[in-house]
Amino acid sequence: METVSRAAAQSDTADAGRKVDGYLLAAFPWYGLDEAFTGPRWLLRVGAAADGTVEHGATGHGEEPTIKTETPKDERFTVVVTVAGRPVRRSGDGTGVLDATSVSTAAWLAGSGLLAHTWPTTMDRALRQDWLDQQTAIAWELADDLDGEGWSELLLPVDGEPTPFRYRESAYGWVLAGSAGDGDGVHIGAYGRGMSAYGLGFGVIADLAAYEG
Repeated sequence: METVSRAAAQSDTADAGRKVDGYLLAAFPWYGLDEAFTGPRWLLRVGAAADGTVEHGATGHGEEPTIKTETPKDERFTVVVTVAGRPVRRSGDGTGVLDATSVSTAAWLAGSGLLAHTWPTTMDRALRQDWLDQQTAIAWELADDLDGEGWSELLLPVDGEPTPFRYRESAYGWVLAGSAGDGDGVHIGAYGRGMSAYGLGFGVIADLAAYEG
């Protein structure tokens, strides 16, 4: 699977100042829902390589999900994940090689993101980490097989242009992934619950201030 390592994909940029500062360090454009969405917008976090290079991040739309809720299916949100397109390259410290990023990278980040905001209310909280580890491994395997039967194709607009995405639903919500087709060199993932993916559109974020709340 052409993707960043799990450790790199899960690393977050620590930011003692404004949350938006990490996003401003990125050398690629961020994507979110287009202007057709008129609800609340918010930032999650960015992920960075060991040398501090921003590799991916996510922007939220709708209600901010929380695993503390007892009725997660009542939440309505969509999170858009932007992943920088990277070739195979040397690590920042020169001691290893980082895998290329791909649509599978975006699919896995979206799938694991959905799981992070999911709480099986019938499960004892002490068992949640075991459940999360198991489900994350399944999400990894699914992301590595985007042409498999677990996925279908969905055409959605990206900056107004119909763009193919791989799409799947689960008991916890939906996940999709594709690539921006305008030469920005980024991959787009998304996950959500309570909001249908079929009517969504994506676009480059012109002003991150709209996401600062």
